[in-house]
Amino acid sequence: MNPWTQVYDPFNSWPLSTAVSALPVLTLFFVLVVLKARVWVSALAGMLMAVALALLAFKMPAVLVVASVGHGVIFGMIRIAWVIVASIFLYNIAVETGQFDVMKQSIAGLSSDKRLQLVLIAFCFGAFLEGTGGGGAPVAIAGSFLIGLGFPPFQAATLCLIANTAPVAWGGVGNPIRVLAEVTGLPAMDFSAMAGRILPPMSLILPLWLVRSMVGWKETFEVWPALLVSGLSFAGMQFYWSNYQEAGLVDVVSAVFSLLVMVAFLKFWRPARELRLGDGETEGRSDSPSFPQSRRPAAQHHSAFVVLKAWSPFILSSVLIFFASYPKINKFFVFSWLKIPMPALHNAVLKVPPVAPVPTPEAAMVDLNFLAMPGTAVFVGAIVSAMFLGLSLTRALRIFGRTLVEMIPSLLAISFMVALAYVTRYGGMDTVLGLSLTGTGWWFPFFGTMLGWLGVALTGTDAGSNALFGNLQKVTAEQLNLSPVLMGAANSAGGVMGKMIDAQSIVVSSSATQQHGNEAAIFKAVFWHSLVLAALVGVIVMVYAYLMPWVIPR
Repeated sequence: MNPWTQVYDPFNSWPLSTAVSALPVLTLFFVLVVLKARVWVSALAGMLMAVALALLAFKMPAVLVVASVGHGVIFGMIRIAWVIVASIFLYNIAVETGQFDVMKQSIAGLSSDKRLQLVLIAFCFGAFLEGTGGGGAPVAIAGSFLIGLGFPPFQAATLCLIANTAPVAWGGVGNPIRVLAEVTGLPAMDFSAMAGRILPPMSLILPLWLVRSMVGWKETFEVWPALLVSGLSFAGMQFYWSNYQEAGLVDVVSAVFSLLVMVAFLKFWRPARELRLGDGETEGRSDSPSFPQSRRPAAQHHSAFVVLKAWSPFILSSVLIFFASYPKINKFFVFSWLKIPMPALHNAVLKVPPVAPVPTPEAAMVDLNFLAMPGTAVFVGAIVSAMFLGLSLTRALRIFGRTLVEMIPSLLAISFMVALAYVTRYGGMDTVLGLSLTGTGWWFPFFGTMLGWLGVALTGTDAGSNALFGNLQKVTAEQLNLSPVLMGAANSAGGVMGKMIDAQSIVVSSSATQQHGNEAAIFKAVFWHSLVLAALVGVIVMVYAYLMPWVIPR
């Protein structure tokens, strides 16, 4: 069959083509937010709308539509659902062995203040998990951890989504930056350096933003020294490593440095008034067997060995994620024969100008390299930890089976969600939405940043947004006499703020915190945070483009 060429204005009217292209996502959120349906039902409705538009409006051949759906389902189950299931399994192992109580007590030993616990877990530890592998693990693991400490499940879900922003531009060992370099042909270190000049101001204010999202201004300013220390240490190291070292370990090094600085700082500083979990609110509980009722952990003192043993499941899994993801090691786990073309879809869709300089086939490869996936690293870490902590293999697998059954609604939601994204991607609907923002002229640095935000909201990953719009950013920037390095990095930096509202992240957060049925409420709770933070990044990019162009790497 001859390749099918994408059409970017099927109605010969940009406003109408853009409005139609937005219908799948609008349908999803209408069914989710207005009709208050379950998230898997909403995702199914959005997917069916995307399929109908691809067939009827964009004239995409039916075989390509079916293949796109299949490709999305396979990707969603292997690359996204797997890491969520493994993360919840890891949490359940820690609970089942009693080690999670020791972990909670060790955090309480650093501080019993819920504001500082939030920064340590959601911001510092979450950024470390994002840097080692990403893929939903930061929200899933940090969210379940907060619930174990006593945070209300809904609050844990929303706060972890807000926290998982500034580190996402580098993602799992620099993957989004590498993708950006590949699609544009520009140096990866230039993009890393530029992102490392856009995002540190956001990293600096993120701990304050996070705590203020949970409590009022008065309670926030009571811990301002700790918020400044955590944000400044992370932002400073983020700038240094992204500009003067390399792109793969930016998040890992920044998170570890910030965590160590915070631990040292909390040895001699305490807020005048501690705000503990349960003060003025109901402690976190869930009826799900995955989350037994949590009590506020007492600040008991344990030996270093006991604390390390308690943290061993998470430490081991994080180390395995890092080794499995680090490029120089990852190559030993990747087998070319396990990366196969998607039947009927690979190279069967042509991208054309202005998205690509010349007609270019769109690849559709199915990656079955399970050994190299973050989810497998988490799963192996959970199994090894279970053996080390005294559980039999049979009992551990029984816990895994229970986890899998509980996750069935989420697995359906993820499958339909990613299938929707793949139909809109290969059908060209995502590109139509992106192109609608390129006619903004002088304002393009701002709206180009928002294009990255839209890309992540649609695709669910910063790497996906960079793959979708990276070259478009470069081409448009060159046409407007702007720096393609600045706009490529803006796509990645703006995209991170869309991470908290993409449907996949909403599913991850609701699944990890057992908030099934509350997906619409979670989305509404984080949407304005996402929009305002993305707009702030856009303002920074505007300043660099027109007032401080000397900041841009040459």
